[in-house]
Amino acid sequence: MQADNDPPPTPETLVATTEVEPAQDAPPALDTPALDTPALDPWEELEAEAAKWKEISLRTAAEMDNLRKRTTRDREEAIRYSNQRLLEELLPVIDHFEMGMQAASQDTASMIYIGMDMVRRQLNEFLASQGVEEIPASGNFDPKLHDAVAQEDCAAGDEGRILRVTRRGFKLRDRLLRPASVVVSKFPTPAEGGAA
Repeated sequence: MQADNDPPPTPETLVATTEVEPAQDAPPALDTPALDTPALDPWEELEAEAAKWKEISLRTAAEMDNLRKRTTRDREEAIRYSNQRLLEELLPVIDHFEMGMQAASQDTASMIYIGMDMVRRQLNEFLASQGVEEIPASGNFDPKLHDAVAQEDCAAGDEGRILRVTRRGFKLRDRLLRPASVVVSKFPTPAEGGAA
């Protein structure tokens, strides 16, 4: 009955009675390993590191080889097409020279015509030595090589044939310097009010 007469417990007495001391046989938290991962053999670590560096060196060697090839190709292309701008600026001069030749061709025995013809041959030889060739302006219209400046009705022949050249076109090896300006044939348009 003694227990029934005891005063009710206060918060301080509850805290004092509920404190528990840590168990003596439990190991401290710092000594437990975090994960159970097997330790790599030092020899395997070295082999993995060597394989990684070998792969890096092979990739670097391949990149250097590709860079060397690309640089060589770019240099050869730059040399091959180094005169392109000069030749593009020379083309209008050649056009004007050709107009002068047409005017001088009225008297082919004159010394002016003979001299201009010699200059024309030298110009053509120079252009050929630089790899410049004239675009053929006969046959069918090719939009990659020709620039259609006009269309004319043509009864004979089919549509899309080149009728005449208004300005010559040129290529530098496999590059287009200037397209040929041409007049192209088309089917005649039917007359209005005509029979259908």
